[in-house]
Amino acid sequence: MSVRFSLTAGLFTNNEISDETKLAVEKAIEEANTTLFRKGVPRGVDVTEVGQITGFHISKNSIELNFESGTYTRAHDALFRFKKHVAPVLGTYRLGIRGIDVKKFHITMAGVPDGVRIPNLPFIKSHTLADGELTLDLKVTSADLENKVPDRILNLIEEKIQATNYGGKGEHWELVFASAQKPRSFTRDPTEEMVKRNWIRHGASRGQWIHGPQSVQLFRAFEQIVLERIIRPLGFAEMIFPKLTPWEVWMRSGHAKGVYPEIYYVCTPKTRDPVFWEDVGDYYKVTGIVPVEMIREKIDGPIGGLCYAQCPSFWPFVQGETLGTASLPVKVFDRSGTSHRYESGGIHGIERVDEFHRIEIVWLGTAEQTVDMADKLHDAYHQVFEEILELEWRCARVTPWFMAQEGMVDTGKTPQTVEGGACGCGERVGTTDYEAYLPYSDSWLEFQNVSINGDKYPKGFNVKIQSNEPCWSGCSGVGLERWTAAFLAQKGLDSDGWPDMVKQLVGEPEEIFRFM
Repeated sequence: MSVRFSLTAGLFTNNEISDETKLAVEKAIEEANTTLFRKGVPRGVDVTEVGQITGFHISKNSIELNFESGTYTRAHDALFRFKKHVAPVLGTYRLGIRGIDVKKFHITMAGVPDGVRIPNLPFIKSHTLADGELTLDLKVTSADLENKVPDRILNLIEEKIQATNYGGKGEHWELVFASAQKPRSFTRDPTEEMVKRNWIRHGASRGQWIHGPQSVQLFRAFEQIVLERIIRPLGFAEMIFPKLTPWEVWMRSGHAKGVYPEIYYVCTPKTRDPVFWEDVGDYYKVTGIVPVEMIREKIDGPIGGLCYAQCPSFWPFVQGETLGTASLPVKVFDRSGTSHRYESGGIHGIERVDEFHRIEIVWLGTAEQTVDMADKLHDAYHQVFEEILELEWRCARVTPWFMAQEGMVDTGKTPQTVEGGACGCGERVGTTDYEAYLPYSDSWLEFQNVSINGDKYPKGFNVKIQSNEPCWSGCSGVGLERWTAAFLAQKGLDSDGWPDMVKQLVGEPEEIFRFM
């Protein structure tokens, strides 16, 4: 994809530019075009692809410059190179540069398909897309140029082009293992059956359930299986991760790239002064209605959101630290509270909800240690699903979870690979999903995953290893609602049909409510 940049900018001096100074500036422009802008450019690159000053005008106290470039020494990079180059030249004449004024900036991209959504950003004054050519008219400051805003806009558009190209292909999915078919004696929707038996009832909020004693008994049984058969044997230690995630954490974790349609936002009051809030309380006392619009005017933020994915909130604990080699791999888990995700129209049963309960398993160490731990988790899950829960299940390599959550496109390639991996499950950075068969809908439910995230999070949170080896991490989420939905869809709600260990751990279902 070819790209062209066209920039007009002015360098303003603190005093008038003399004729002698003008000659020196003109010489500096010639040096920049012939030498300076070519530094770092591979040999053989067409001269039209390299940044050039194509025109200039020197007035009383400004140097107006026109830059043209392709992808090498881009026009905005050439501007700052020239500024640094000409500053000492002006200094010999007791002149200094007091500012930069960006007058015009155009970017032209060829090969842009129709239907690409052009970002709605304050930096884009206008755009046209015709015959595969996109022209952007940017409104940017010198600070925006230093912050690489034009490059980031281009990267964003390229992402959107990729999303358009791959949008119809679905996510990457590659089968790794499938269990034998199990007896299928129950064919009803387990959620409907749980409601009929008063095991669960809808909560007051969307995508939320109130779980009665029977449902919770199953949750605790699965939790105990995970603790005794997976977490404790593999040496994981329990932590409590925050359930309110501020923007700075999501910026470092990468979620700030695309989490916005799916999070529950958190705002804080502008003040805790009761007088400031008195009219809100008064309005409710008189009308019996909570005045939401009045409240909006009295809150700040949002400062972030409720826990969306549990592991990002862990990382500030090790942010900026160097981990002792002898302490690796670090293995921790969290089961301290709910996660929240706005599922929109995707809500269904107990398995796809806005409020859910998870055990989050996180580990970090060298690349070899990270992959080895993923292999051990795969082996442990295999044993639990086959021998304890006796499920009909399968696992597959899928679009890495962090790519999916950040709105990135998966082309079937992953950025890093390592040797090893049981059954191929841990060969590379990426996610393996576990799916259970749902007889009532003749479909498969993703109910478990294991992810090797490479150095994504250690880099984002500046975590290093004493030995100077790259630090890698992995995570695995155990969704209790999804385990329950998968189990009951295959085994039914009558414990007579359950595997022995589950039956023993659950015990007799507690029916403490008698509704008349």
